Amino acid sequence: MNEKIKILAFAGSAREGSYNKKLVRAAAQAAKKAGAEVTLIDLRDFPMPLMDQDLEAKAGIPPHAQRVKDLMVTHDAFLISAPEYNSSITPLLKNTLDWASRKSDKNESEMMAYKGKVAALMSASPGALGGLRGLPVVRAVLQNCGTLVLSQQQAVSKANEAFDPAGNLVDKKHEEGIEKLVTELIRVTQKLKT
Repeated sequence: MNEKIKILAFAGSAREGSYNKKLVRAAAQAAKKAGAEVTLIDLRDFPMPLMDQDLEAKAGIPPHAQRVKDLMVTHDAFLISAPEYNSSITPLLKNTLDWASRKSDKNESEMMAYKGKVAALMSASPGALGGLRGLPVVRAVLQNCGTLVLSQQQAVSKANEAFDPAGNLVDKKHEEGIEKLVTELIRVTQKLKT
């Protein structure tokens, strides 16, 4: 019997009404239905200072950054919905990923929050491309840190019209795309674990 895959899901946005938070919630639900154990977090609940090596040298990794890193370490895969800011990654997401790359102590292995992990990426935007232009940056950061990022990804355009008042996707094609993405994430992660 296959062991349940543990997925950490989050959006790279702090905004309360974020389309990417809605999208990652929908994906997390789909992953649970597909048999994964999912931990959905809101990065707004983990406020941390900008990555600063002087601050790190004086006080170590900030507590909230350490909590996110610990969650990443204890999960097999990541489900990330990444907003696009000016054709790139959000400062919140980049800062979070940077802090998670830091060693907590000298005996810790390099990039332990990333190596051996699998990630699936998605984005949502009111624009015609659905936030697609920022995903290559997220992909590059994760891959450079040692995470296997699925080639398949999902972008939801016209995100201001894509969700019903309860936060559910209204377009069946988007829903099916998310289901395929999380199914592939579970499949690849399971293969990697075995």
